[in-house]
Amino acid sequence: MSNASIDFQQVHKHFGEKAVVNNLSFHVRPGECFGLLGPNGAGKTTTLKMLLGLTAPDAGTIRLCGEPIPERARFARIRVGVVPQFDNLDPDFTVRENLVVFGRYFDIGTSAMQALVPTLLEFARLESKADARVGELSGGMKRRLTLARALVNDPDVLILDEPTTGLDPQARHLIWERLRSLLTRGKTILLTTHFMEEAERLCHRLCVIEEGKKIAEGAPNELIASEIGCDVIEIYGPDPVTLRAELAPLAERTEVSGETLFCYVKDAQPIQSRLAQRTDLRYLHRPANLEDVFLRLTGREMQD
Repeated sequence: MSNASIDFQQVHKHFGEKAVVNNLSFHVRPGECFGLLGPNGAGKTTTLKMLLGLTAPDAGTIRLCGEPIPERARFARIRVGVVPQFDNLDPDFTVRENLVVFGRYFDIGTSAMQALVPTLLEFARLESKADARVGELSGGMKRRLTLARALVNDPDVLILDEPTTGLDPQARHLIWERLRSLLTRGKTILLTTHFMEEAERLCHRLCVIEEGKKIAEGAPNELIASEIGCDVIEIYGPDPVTLRAELAPLAERTEVSGETLFCYVKDAQPIQSRLAQRTDLRYLHRPANLEDVFLRLTGREMQD
């Protein structure tokens, strides 16, 4: 796609005999948030490394900000901000110093950075922590500082690798608010996350990969409709396998995961009437969501 901010076309990457990325194609349009989802080991990290020119593909073409990768990765990265999965802030510096020093990688002069820092601190809501050392910050503050640091060069594209992992709900919601504000400013975001609520809230489109292959792509609401297409009743209690045999004729589809029975229903009333007679069970009737899609596509069993 010629005007895409990110364009992956039939990309392959092997490590030994293992295909880590297998004929993967997707594109990210300017100004959209695109989610790259998959279980652990699906190839997401390798995909990001290839996008940034840190690992060369075995085959296929990659373009980032219009530049061919890895040939002109250095030029593309001038227009890109990266939030890594784990914070790599300098613990010996203050909040302000972390921003100023990072600006030097983009040849931003000290005076220009000093003028820019207040805007970045305001964006991250860290004005009162400007002179605090990194070790004095909470986990949420560190993630906001890492996000602010990624904006030092006013990038066109932001690549966020699990930006809210380990954060409490308040900190996570604040990060989401900041990311939405970046989208309103026309920034392009590529997001990897294990939080399906995060992907559903932020992403215009997303791609689900497993074992390096794309297994689904589309807008969250479209995938929910096409892959699930009905409501869900989650039932918690003893012996879900026996309960499944009892309720399966009343549902479109059923699944068991641990102590939970999932019933996918067009009409919830028959199952709810049956459950009303049971005092040993708890249940939740809800609309289908992106987590249902993800688990249906990739399975409910734990993957290493």
